[in-house]
Amino acid sequence: MGSAVAALPEGCCAPLVSSALSPEGAEALAEAFKALADPVRLQLLSLIAAAPDRTACSCDLEGPVGRSQSTVSHHLSVLAEAGLITKEKVGRWVSCSIVPERLAQLRDVLSP
Repeated sequence: MGSAVAALPEGCCAPLVSSALSPEGAEALAEAFKALADPVRLQLLSLIAAAPDRTACSCDLEGPVGRSQSTVSHHLSVLAEAGLITKEKVGRWVSCSIVPERLAQLRDVLSP
């Protein structure tokens, strides 16, 4: 991810992490976390993740979040721009799939 943490003077605490995020890496991850900071987007992501094959039709997402098609579409676009889902047009609707690698990046940065 980035460069290693510098050696610490003797007697100091052990480093919390073995490497720090690069500025670019931190920016990219911050965008993803920012996308998830909205309760509707977080709920949409969890609905897609819980769907069979981690893929859901946008038509099935409106009811559970209690939002209009245009609002759901907007939130799905934000999630896609953050790299958390992919969207594929299927007729009038959009099929949305989780990007597991992206979620793993977010999980890994929060894990000890």
